[in-house]
Amino acid sequence: MKAKRVVNTPDMWVRGDGAFEAIVERDFFEAAQRIIQERSRRFSDEELLERLSALLAQKGWLSGLVIDEVEDMPSSSTFRHRFGSLVRAYQLVGYAPSRDYRYIETNRALRAIHPEIVAQVIADIEAAGGYVRPDPLNDLLHINEEFSASVVISRCQTTATGVLRWKVRFDSGLRPSITIVARMGEDNVGIHDYYLLPWLDVGLTPNLCLAPENGILLDAYRFDTLEAFFDLTRRTQLRAAA
Repeated sequence: MKAKRVVNTPDMWVRGDGAFEAIVERDFFEAAQRIIQERSRRFSDEELLERLSALLAQKGWLSGLVIDEVEDMPSSSTFRHRFGSLVRAYQLVGYAPSRDYRYIETNRALRAIHPEIVAQVIADIEAAGGYVRPDPLNDLLHINEEFSASVVISRCQTTATGVLRWKVRFDSGLRPSITIVARMGEDNVGIHDYYLLPWLDVGLTPNLCLAPENGILLDAYRFDTLEAFFDLTRRTQLRAAA
């Protein structure tokens, strides 16, 4: 009613217990409610780390699955959100996984920004006067009903010798006319550059490994921005011949 939202305590609720036949037994329901309330509790950073440290002492190792299986433990997503990543939370309690799992957190972050990049590509195509029909099932972009494009994010990896590499996988099922490869920077936070790879030239290669420099046959398709791609989608009105 255009008034300030007020959260009423449970004792102020109007309830009608037993109005419908229960789906689960009350004991199970109440147990689930206790778990939900415990996990929704606002823990301080110190409390979170204390619980994580206790779990480490009990189990001897940590993972997202181990954390989520403990009933009175905040979820792994809570630790990820509060400390930036699970790996960072592990470090704060003195746990070093036998494997480097930072790539898992990086992949999770890249999957999260992929829809944003696709949405920006669509917006820029439309701003250039083009038409885009995205496929909601596979994110394939049908442009001007003339050709298709797929947007791929390539994570930057550092080899044991300190060399940067970017792996690209092509979808042989979709067969997009052009694959837009967004190569991430060394920190995997910002985009370093783009490759506009035509299916006719690279489609027969299911996987591609890019280096900082790849020779003229591949680097001819490298661009600092996507302006060249948007030029391909731009519509130009033709005058009628006299």
